[in-house]
Amino acid sequence: MSVMTRRTVLGALATSPLWLNTAWAQGSKIKISHQFPGGTVSEGDFRDRLVRMFAAEVEKRSKGALKFEIYPGSSLMKTNAQFSAMRKGALDMSLVPLSYAGGEVPEVNIGLMPGLVTSYDQGYGWKNAEVGKELNRILLEKGIVLVSWIWQAGGVASRTKPIVDPDDAKGMKVRGGSREMDLMLKAAGAAVVTLPSNEIYAAMQTGAMEAALTSSTSLISFRLEEVSKALTTGRGGAYWFMFEPLMMSKSVFDKLTKEQQALILTVGGELETFARKAAMDDDQAVAAVYQKAGAKVVDLNPAIVKKWQSIARAHVWKDYADKNANCAKLLALAEKTL
Repeated sequence: MSVMTRRTVLGALATSPLWLNTAWAQGSKIKISHQFPGGTVSEGDFRDRLVRMFAAEVEKRSKGALKFEIYPGSSLMKTNAQFSAMRKGALDMSLVPLSYAGGEVPEVNIGLMPGLVTSYDQGYGWKNAEVGKELNRILLEKGIVLVSWIWQAGGVASRTKPIVDPDDAKGMKVRGGSREMDLMLKAAGAAVVTLPSNEIYAAMQTGAMEAALTSSTSLISFRLEEVSKALTTGRGGAYWFMFEPLMMSKSVFDKLTKEQQALILTVGGELETFARKAAMDDDQAVAAVYQKAGAKVVDLNPAIVKKWQSIARAHVWKDYADKNANCAKLLALAEKTL
């Protein structure tokens, strides 16, 4: 083959999308990062299990064309760097609380808006409702593909007394989990502490923080019962519902063939049933874990949830809507699902 012919062929191959897709899929492993403790497909934090189930099923159905490497416990990169890294194509996939990226993309704080989602039925209903379609559109514009919708109810672990009524939070140093949740806590008289869930244990152990709101699964996985004397569960109702999806970098997604893209989304969607059941199971299991450790365990009732929701509506929802037109639209569409 002449030099000119070889160059012509190589040039054509290099500019062929099909060639790029095939080379990328065969020569690379898709990296999935998350902050939660690592385990196996059958044991451990359900979010790590879901990621492993996803990877195994996609690899199986793609006949090995798509392979994955999983990095639990923020072992690949820091927790708060994951969303931005996906947007830039520096990270392939992550399962991360969406609201952690609220400083970068204000719209995503809808994923942990106090009192806006109060049940699993409502949260999972977003996916096919107007609010879910709008959120999906915004994330695609920002370079993110939603793969699995995952909602989790949460509760409050405390070093001292249970936080049930808003008055209970007055004067306490509390972690809310999002800017909006922090605003509600401030309105209730708390001093807020901001950090990701995998840093709660150390902060509570040293007394830098007295209480933390986080998902039932994180309340278990991060062993917070070891540093807590009280737990308010989310099993009887909650004003703390976090959207914690499995996501993929759009720039990485776009390198896949149409068939591979469809496979990613299909498997991601199928695993939502597992995620919902696992989260609800943890809402029940967390109470037993804390009771065994000697903590006082209390539940919320609808009247208490409404108290917190009223504070959020008065002090938080409008603040979010005032950020930009996208936020205002998302909130209006979400309120339709209440």
